[in-house]
Amino acid sequence: MSRHRPPGRFISSHFTQELAMADLAFVVTTVAVFALVALIARGVTKL
Repeated sequence: MSRHRPPGRFISSHFTQELAMADLAFVVTTVAVFALVALIARGVTKL
């Protein structure tokens, strides 16, 4: 016999770790894009 878990009550730690890594990757990518835009803007103002 199999036991069924109620949906949404049990979240595995692996799943939450994946979500945390996805959030971290998003933040790092966003910061990198803004840094690149700032470097480009600085280069354009020197022209």
